[in-house]
Amino acid sequence: MTDKDKKTDSDKTDEKRDLIRGVVSRVKNNLRVTKVVATRSLKGAKGDTFAGFSAQWDSVQEDGTMGLEDTGDSGVPINAMTLMDAKVAGYLLAMQADVAAHEHGVASGIISPAYCEKAVYGIKANYAKLIKDLFGE
Repeated sequence: MTDKDKKTDSDKTDEKRDLIRGVVSRVKNNLRVTKVVATRSLKGAKGDTFAGFSAQWDSVQEDGTMGLEDTGDSGVPINAMTLMDAKVAGYLLAMQADVAAHEHGVASGIISPAYCEKAVYGIKANYAKLIKDLFGE
């Protein structure tokens, strides 16, 4: 065996990295999401509130599978979201959970309406920035 035939540790490491990148890229490109969940809690001196949402993609049934049991040629559910769509859905749903937790906090007297209004303004601005950043804007 010549020196040319021997693989260095660096070459083996590079091959492993390439393999990992390939698998991650393939999985990411083929990943489809059918459900998004977001929960939030708001803690205050007077107690805690909790808000949670669960959203099923393209379904009106509670945590149902409306059409999701059907798959296309690739075996991927037909009515599933791409990873990009799922990220946007996650941001939108999480924003609603954040806002609801604050509204619940006002209703239960944990936070003031003025604090809630300011917090909700910031929450919406932060999620808008996340969505813009997702699209490279």
